[in-house]
Amino acid sequence: MIGFYTLLYKELLRFWKVSFQTVLAPVITALLYLLIFSHVLEAHVQVYPGVRYTAFLVPGLVMMSMLQNAFANSSSSLIQSKITGNIVFMLLPPLSYLEFFAAYLLASVARGVVVGLGVFVVTLVFTQLSIQHPLWLIVFAFLGTGILGALGIIAGIWAEKFDQLAAFQNFIIMPLTFLSGVFYSIHSLPPFWQDVSRFNPIFYMIDGFRYGFFGVADVAPQLSLLVVGVCFVALSALTLILLKSGYKLRH
Repeated sequence: MIGFYTLLYKELLRFWKVSFQTVLAPVITALLYLLIFSHVLEAHVQVYPGVRYTAFLVPGLVMMSMLQNAFANSSSSLIQSKITGNIVFMLLPPLSYLEFFAAYLLASVARGVVVGLGVFVVTLVFTQLSIQHPLWLIVFAFLGTGILGALGIIAGIWAEKFDQLAAFQNFIIMPLTFLSGVFYSIHSLPPFWQDVSRFNPIFYMIDGFRYGFFGVADVAPQLSLLVVGVCFVALSALTLILLKSGYKLRH
């Protein structure tokens, strides 16, 4: 397991050494979203009874920040290693594809959780939040960041240049996160768009995570957990298959 611990340490150090960019910048971005949307809509929108719109917004912003940064961590690390050529130093040692996967995934989860905690702490200045179901919150946080971390590995393996990775993030990850109920409840949408939202797996991550705070959600938390759990298993299996085959890494 020495190889696994070394690679994990390298990946953790990689984002922590530039924490101003990888941690502080996403926290500031989420804070700007909170200030703008809460200022405009606080007096006009109440999603859940007794829950202010600012409070409703915070879990969505926390989860959105975690997901985007978990994806960015694994995808950017892999594409940089491939372009600079130092990926060979991870492929030559007797490091199994399971260890390779686990190191990149855990580092992505770590970055996502650190950013999420930063966003949560900063937003406490603007609103008070109570956590009704902390276990549900933790489960969705780790499964959500795990899914996006695995998806980041897949994107990093597939992409051959930064433009392709940027397209993956801008045309897939970004729309899915922004249209997943971060800033609204899907019950405020027309019936057609409510049905469309239910095909977005990130909606279930955010809705389940929000349930951990307020004890209420747009769909049953058990359904959200089932969808998120299936997505995590499926994407992890696909990532392991790609790593084992050496697709675009060894061949």
